[in-house]
Amino acid sequence: MNIKFGTDGWRGVIARDFTFDNLSLVAQATMDYLNREGLGDKGLVIGYDRRFLSRDFARRVAEVAAGNAVKVQLTDGYAPTPAVSWAVREKGAGAGIMITASHNPPEYNGFKVKEAFGGSARQSTTAVLEEIVAYNVSSRRRVLECTYDEAVSKGLIELFDPCIGYFRQIDRYVDLDLIAKAQIPVVVDPMYGAGSGFIPRLLKGVDEIHNSVNPYFGGQPPEPIGDNLKELSALLKCGKYRVGLALDGDADRIGAIDENGDFFSSHSIFTVILRHLIEYKGLSGGIVKTVSTTRMIDLLAQKYDLPLFETPIGFKHICALMLTGDILMGGEESGGLGVKGHIPERDGILLGLLLLEAMAVSGKGLRQMLDETMDEIGRFFYRRIDCHIGIDAKEQLVKQLTASPPLEIDGRQVVTTNFSDGFKFIFENGDWLLIRPSGTEPVLRLYSEASSIEQVDRMLRAARVLAAI
Repeated sequence: MNIKFGTDGWRGVIARDFTFDNLSLVAQATMDYLNREGLGDKGLVIGYDRRFLSRDFARRVAEVAAGNAVKVQLTDGYAPTPAVSWAVREKGAGAGIMITASHNPPEYNGFKVKEAFGGSARQSTTAVLEEIVAYNVSSRRRVLECTYDEAVSKGLIELFDPCIGYFRQIDRYVDLDLIAKAQIPVVVDPMYGAGSGFIPRLLKGVDEIHNSVNPYFGGQPPEPIGDNLKELSALLKCGKYRVGLALDGDADRIGAIDENGDFFSSHSIFTVILRHLIEYKGLSGGIVKTVSTTRMIDLLAQKYDLPLFETPIGFKHICALMLTGDILMGGEESGGLGVKGHIPERDGILLGLLLLEAMAVSGKGLRQMLDETMDEIGRFFYRRIDCHIGIDAKEQLVKQLTASPPLEIDGRQVVTTNFSDGFKFIFENGDWLLIRPSGTEPVLRLYSEASSIEQVDRMLRAARVLAAI
């Protein structure tokens, strides 16, 4: 098995790639790394989501950790990734492991590594883990283990509630009393995932849908994008609620439905919260966005005279900048957003609460706040489509675009490009098109932003022609 870490962790199809044997290999390599770096003595935090077999996978990792004399604190039930990440930092652990495939389809599971700072493992770290796995396989390194019951009896595995410390941090960061007094009618869709029940525990009176245990996620990937939130949208259009919040499978990503019942994308969420942090909380610092994120962030950075950084997709790239500089906020198109004064990590729950805080402070709905910003900086429309593509076709497209990128698309001249992650083509007025093969699925992702939805659709059609799909 060739173990490769993607944008955030190692993922695979359950029983085909993500097996107990392969998981044991990755766990052993991780323990070898922690002990080699002197981190094993600090212990390990392990959490898991609601996917099929996630608890059993988490226990298997704990058994391997115990076999390597690494003491484990294992969550006493399913938990959101940001709660596990916070626990890593709060407890001073050497690292954390989260068993989750995040927003991937239900047949997937995954292994996310969180470093001692409470954020996603850096690329340099995951590269070393890959090397150790390969070396261990070639040298037939034995997986060391201690049975779960024996490890518990020896005190090598302890259960803990990750909510206690995490909720304290949330209460420090967000004015929950202010939100409660505003009496905003809120409904949350955790998409059957690990965020189920968390926001209602923090705010009384919040309603939830899709919060039962359902490893099939209702038949769709637990990704908070417009097409997957139709029921949430319908609830808003009925007029009972003023805002809908949606979390992905492990609650580190956020989506929303506005007061009109329309999808409120991560680009819009990023824009609204950024202004809230600056204008209400009085915070400042650099801003980080990935290559597939809205140009509205560029314009707000100019407005407030704040430094802007653009990275490849994957929050680990944003995290790296948060660790080395004064970063106010970082975000990506997929709904992963992180903020200053927390952990260098995506946190859908915290960001959802910040949206509610912005509404409570302003007395306005999400769309109203966004419209006011667009009145200042211009109108922007965005769309992403995912197309299935075979491995051979994907490789051929990458070779073609690398060797001979088009100088014009749909009759429009390309004025600049960014090939740091996929193939981004930028046009004279700032409109852009991004063609990017997924790193975790047999999918080609096509993104476009323009000043009209008609132009967005034209660019996406042109991209499909270019990719022959």
